[in-house]
Amino acid sequence: MTAFRLAHLSDLQLPPPPLPFRWRDVASKRLLSRFAWRRKQHRHDQVVLDAIAADIAARRPDHVAITGDIINFSTPEEFAAARAWLANLGDPGGVTVSPGNHDALSARGAPEAFAPWRPWLGDDGADFPYLRVRGPVALINLSSAVPTALHLAQGELGAAQIAAARALLREAAERGLYRVVLVHHPVAPDVVSGRKELVDADALRAMLAEAGAELILHGHAHEALLTTVPGPAGAIPVLAVPAASTPAGGRGQPARWNELEILRDGAGFRTTVTARGITPELTVEHKGSFVLA
Repeated sequence: MTAFRLAHLSDLQLPPPPLPFRWRDVASKRLLSRFAWRRKQHRHDQVVLDAIAADIAARRPDHVAITGDIINFSTPEEFAAARAWLANLGDPGGVTVSPGNHDALSARGAPEAFAPWRPWLGDDGADFPYLRVRGPVALINLSSAVPTALHLAQGELGAAQIAAARALLREAAERGLYRVVLVHHPVAPDVVSGRKELVDADALRAMLAEAGAELILHGHAHEALLTTVPGPAGAIPVLAVPAASTPAGGRGQPARWNELEILRDGAGFRTTVTARGITPELTVEHKGSFVLA
């Protein structure tokens, strides 16, 4: 039987196009974030991101999952530029985006409900969570992206979204599908500091312990991570990748993406993870493989 291959990347942080000055931004997080971007922009290079994207395209996965922080300031200009980049990456039916905190940095002037990216969020439904079924895989797409106060990068799902996700996970389990939860913020405890955490992670973990999932993918930490959270029949693996635009040799872990091969194995599934990362020469090379228990 042929394996289903899922590509995972995160935290693209596309360099912003020229942005007009708006008085409404003075009273929002955008002004502070612009100063922060001037200090940190060297940590994100679109040349690196485009090399990662080209490597993904060359590997021809069955689907691509992006777990947030596509942009930086949540301006209309950035949403439009990111939409063009996503369209170049692939057909919306083959790419799923879970928004991050930078995508919801400020509610002022930002497109409502991430509207420019709607084709990449889900197949139907009016709001998160979205369910996308591709082959043997069910993608449960959550949004932890909410505007926050200055110096905070927290996320929140809300009780209604967690309850709806429980129903989708149960439905997918009844259909015998491999359930992948997509969310920007880490799900396991103590991965990031309190000012960057998912504030209702306890409620999400309680739901997952009851409903279960085969895999959770996230970003936000800018690190390659393998953690777990409790499930009804054992630990659920939780995978994260570094920012997809970080150069090698700079500050932070270099850009990387994971290729997940999901294969039916008797009554269950076998998942092989292959990491591919950027080099100082801007090539992308194999960084290792392992099988999830």
